[in-house]
Amino acid sequence: MRPLTLLVIDDHALVRESLVLLLRGAWPEAVILHEGEPRRALVAADQAGDLDLVLMDLMMPLLDGIDLLAEFRAHHPAVPVLILSAVDDPAQVRRALAAGAMGYVPKSAGAQTLLAALRLVLAGETYVPRLMLDAAPAEEPARSAGAPGLTPRQVDVLRLLAQGCSNKQIARGLGLAEKSVKAHVTAILRILQVENRTQAAERARNFALV
Repeated sequence: MRPLTLLVIDDHALVRESLVLLLRGAWPEAVILHEGEPRRALVAADQAGDLDLVLMDLMMPLLDGIDLLAEFRAHHPAVPVLILSAVDDPAQVRRALAAGAMGYVPKSAGAQTLLAALRLVLAGETYVPRLMLDAAPAEEPARSAGAPGLTPRQVDVLRLLAQGCSNKQIARGLGLAEKSVKAHVTAILRILQVENRTQAAERARNFALV
């Protein structure tokens, strides 16, 4: 198997260097790229080829972190993005997840929490910080009409899944890597709280997606 390729984006050099050291300790063979300026980070991602994960701060100069996240999702929809932020605000967490992040880790969390979140996201799951469990319930807008909690891309995957398409067929139809489709399916089952593809397809019919 090829080594992981990870991209760290943070405008504070000391933070970037600390994260690189942490990642190299956990994945010695990984290719770890790092940038402090959003536009250069987008170029680095384009040049990286097979990028496995982006770890980025939200408080960035020149370009809002959510806008940067949106650009990554548009140019690299198959690459998961994990947010590392100094902002411990449930509303910000919901905003980042709604924009397509696969996880959100406060900078106040420890190194082991960050590594656990990274492993979870690399496995195709979503990491939600503990602060969300303590937050007062909030009315979170559906991320896609007719399918509460799902991103537009996940809705696309669910629609094809409900039509009986295999992961390979879904990947071909949406122009995604097959491993990305598998990650989306895992997330869909978790979000819809179902155990298998058949139950997910039934939910899709309930949502009138097919």
